[in-house]
Formats: sequence, structure tokens, C-alpha cells
Amino acid sequence: MKRHQKLLGALALSGALALVMSGCASGGDGGSTDNGGEAEAVTGADYNPQPRENLQEGGEVTFPIGEITPQMNANHSDATVDTATLWEWYNPQTILMTPEGEAYANPNYLTDWTTEVVDDKTVVTYTINPDAVWNDGTPIDWTAYEQTWKALRSTDEGYVPNSTDGYSLIESVEQGTDDRQAVVTFTQVYPWTNGLFWHLVNPNINTPELFNEGYLNEANPDWGAGPYEMTEFDPKGGTVIFEPNPDWWGDKPLLDKVTFRQLDDTAEINAFKAGEINMASTGTSDRLAQVADMDDVVTYKAQRTATNLMQLNAERPQLADIKVREAIMKAIDREQLKEVVWNGLGYTEEPAGSLILFPFQDGYVDSLSEAGWKFDDDEANSILDEAGWVAGSDGVREKDGVRLAVNLPVFGDDPIVETRGKVIQAQLKAIGVEVTVDVRPSSEFSTTVTTKDWDIILMGFSSSDPYGFAYFCQVYCSDSGLNLSATGTPELDEKIAGVADLPTAEEQIAEGTKVETEVIKETWGILPLYSGPEIRTVTKGLANLTPETYTGLDLFGLLPVENVGWEK
Repeated sequence: MKRHQKLLGALALSGALALVMSGCASGGDGGSTDNGGEAEAVTGADYNPQPRENLQEGGEVTFPIGEITPQMNANHSDATVDTATLWEWYNPQTILMTPEGEAYANPNYLTDWTTEVVDDKTVVTYTINPDAVWNDGTPIDWTAYEQTWKALRSTDEGYVPNSTDGYSLIESVEQGTDDRQAVVTFTQVYPWTNGLFWHLVNPNINTPELFNEGYLNEANPDWGAGPYEMTEFDPKGGTVIFEPNPDWWGDKPLLDKVTFRQLDDTAEINAFKAGEINMASTGTSDRLAQVADMDDVVTYKAQRTATNLMQLNAERPQLADIKVREAIMKAIDREQLKEVVWNGLGYTEEPAGSLILFPFQDGYVDSLSEAGWKFDDDEANSILDEAGWVAGSDGVREKDGVRLAVNLPVFGDDPIVETRGKVIQAQLKAIGVEVTVDVRPSSEFSTTVTTKDWDIILMGFSSSDPYGFAYFCQVYCSDSGLNLSATGTPELDEKIAGVADLPTAEEQIAEGTKVETEVIKETWGILPLYSGPEIRTVTKGLANLTPETYTGLDLFGLLPVENVGWEK
């Protein structure tokens, strides 16, 4: 589902905004147009940034979305990128971020935001705008910060957050000079404070039951706040509508109406061609070809702050053996997968070797290669031979009465989705693993993931910000909601926690890359595949695109939703 992560269409969202789950649609949104055979990379953001004075007031926009998720709480472990996308349009955006990853306070919510070290402890003070109110009329005050901390600091109290990273190191959250000031004190020096308290928990959500279940198939707009209010929530019909909030105290939102429609891949591109929606993912050569002759559209290409990956379910008897998992990973030819995903796109990138940092970030290390991974069918077969897995009459290996057969669900109806699954099926057949590719609708992604109705699954981790090692535990800890592989050990968890204890970002990065290598080598549960660029084709004139965190055209950007609009 950043990682500071979230599951992408298939990556999950953290209160620290870390990573989130997302589904790997099509080719993971990867590729640029063919440029005569010379491969090229895509870097930076590309989202048509415009100042408000260049934009008109009024107009409507309709965006596609892969799923209206059953869990609508963006801070919950089961949240995905789609959850976070909708959340951003009707909940406080207290912290904003430039595309390059520089965080700053949103003055509509915070009039001051200071960080200092007092007695070897980091202290962060949030001074809240006196005009800020929740949609039910109650003030946004320090208790929102207190309840956010309580809900996200641990799973021991019954809450199920998608990340406790950072919050678990907070000693106290107290009222400051008045109700509109929150003082957050850590147990130690903590370098990643800019990644915390982005998604506030409304103080009304004051029990584990409300946090875990209060947003199940419910959006709870009264618990939100912001320039837009949710005026329609129809999961069965696949529609969510936002309109200007009459109680908003900041700059007037530019659009009269924002609609999200749940659409699978083919329906999305067809709806865009028919003029029914204003944006479509065009990250494959086929989809780019379909929009090539359209008038009044623009294609944008940006660096993608997400990593597509494979997880192996170690709770399954055929995958419980670490040697089996290691062999499967070493039988995956990532270059062949890229050829399928980016066929005809002329795109290249440095191989993904970490789930914590991207190759373009300072301090990045290819931890996967350091752990000893490489594509090698011969080695993979030798590993299985030595582990006692013997090929049967049909070529499928067995051991102690267990067949090495696995289920691989894939989501959406883009042909590349199924083709990618069949390529993996063929790759694993070469080492005696039988793979059943099960094509499912995009709308079933989060339910499939959270119920663990899979043996092997392809998904994405999408990052909300550049503070990768702030969310180390969210990715790899044995009890993390993103580590769905059920791998990890208390000893590795302790080493990951040791990284978080280090006082500076530089020390955490240096030590963390070593620990990530060790975790991969001792678990073989999650395999990074590739990132790819974000490519979307949009109706001409639409500006300040993808203001939501975790995904889109604006790199690490988190921009005010009220500034999305049409050029004059």
C-alpha cells in the first residue's frame, strides 16, 4: 500500500505519513514515450504549478480512483493510497510539503511551529490558528494532537495504526499557553519531527473501537475540516463528491465541485477519452497511444516516490521455509518484468535496492544486492534441491506432502497486469513452483490484502515524505501492517529499534542501511521490483495537480487542495 509508506493501489498510510499500500496498476505507472530507442530517465515533479491569481474561480473536476476503500481512516493499518487521497480533500492539511521534500506549516491551521532540544529531549510546539474548527463546530485544539499520539503510539492499547514510528518515542503531549497550543516532548533527541502529526485524529475518535471501526464503510465528514466538505459518499455506486465548505476560514476553494469515480483500468481510459473524467493514468505505451490523437490534453511525467514490490506469505506452509522464499526471489528476473511493463516507452532507471530510500536520495545503498540477491535460476534450483524440495511427475516440487504451488492475485483489467502475472508464473515454473494467476477487480485490492487471501502478492509502498528511516519499523518490523509477509524476528525488531534510538539523521541512515541488508538476508519476505515514473494525461488547463500525499505528479509534494483549479 511511504514508508513512511502506504499500500499503493496496492501501499498503507501511517499517522507519521510514512508509507502506505498501493496497488500496482498496469505497469506501476512507468514509462516515457518512445524516443527512437534511446532509454531515458524521468526526474523531478511535473504537475503544472500555478499561483492562484492565474486560475479562475469555479468549474468542476472529475478524477478517477482505483478503490473507495472499506477502511476510510487514513491513520489505520488497513488504509491505502486511495484512502489517503480522499482523506486529503476533507480533513486538515496541517503540514504541507514542497515537491523536493521541504515541510512547512499550513497557516490556515498553524500560526507557529517550532522545534528545539531541551535537556536532551526534542520538544515541538504547535500553535493552532484560532479560526480553525472541525466540521461539527468544535475548535481544533491541543487535544487533537494528544489523541493522535494516543492512537498512533502503540498497538498495545487496542488501536491499529499503520505506523507507530516516531509517536512511540513521544513522552507527553500537553497544553501550552492555551487550548490552541500543543507541546510535544520526546523521550530523546528525535530527528524526524517534520514527518509527524500530518493527519490529525479528531478527539471524538477516543477509543480503539472508534478508531478501528468508526470509519468502516463510513467517511464521517463531521470529524473532518477544510476548504471542501464531502457532500456524497457512495461506495457501492463508486462515487465521492466534494463541494466548498461554507464554514472554511481560509482562501476560497477554486472549484465548485470535485468528484472521484471508482474505475478499473479499461473503464478509466475509456471515460477519459469520452470526456467524462479529467485525468487518466497513461503509464503504458498502449494507454499513451490511446490518448495521442486527443485534443486539449496534456501528458505529464514525474519521478515516482513509490516502489513496486513482491511479498511472500510466510504463513503458508509452502512458503514457511526461508530457503523457499530465497529461491523464489532469486528466480524473479526483474529486468524481464520491466521490459513487459515499459515495452515501447524508452524508460530506464537505477535498479531498486531498498524499501527505505530511493536511488536519487542521499545515503541510498542497494541493500538488496548487499544481502546477496541476484537473478539466478541455477542458484534458485540449487537452494531448493539442498532444502529437500523434489520435483514431482508434473515438474512441481514437493516436500513432506506439501506442493510448491501458490496463488498470485492481480488487480484491474489492463492487459499488462495479467501479462506481468503470467511472466512471473513462467519464471517460477523454471524452478518447480506452480503459480495460479487470479485476476480480480481493483475494488477488491484492499480486502484481498488485509484478509491475506494470497500466497504471493504484487503491490506498492508509496512514500509521503523523504524521511525514509523514520519509518524503518513500518516496513520491516515483524508486527507491522505493511510487512504482510509475516517474516521478521524479535532480534531484528530490536536492531531496527536501535536505529531509531540514534540522535541524528546521518547516523540513522548509515546504520539503517546496514540493518536493512541484514533484515533482507534473514527474512526474504519482501522483494523490491522497480519504481518507474508517474505518467498521467490530463485535460488541458487543469493546474496544481495531485495535491494529495503518497502518489501523483508532484514528487513529495503535499499541496493545498483549495488551489487546484482551471487556468484563466
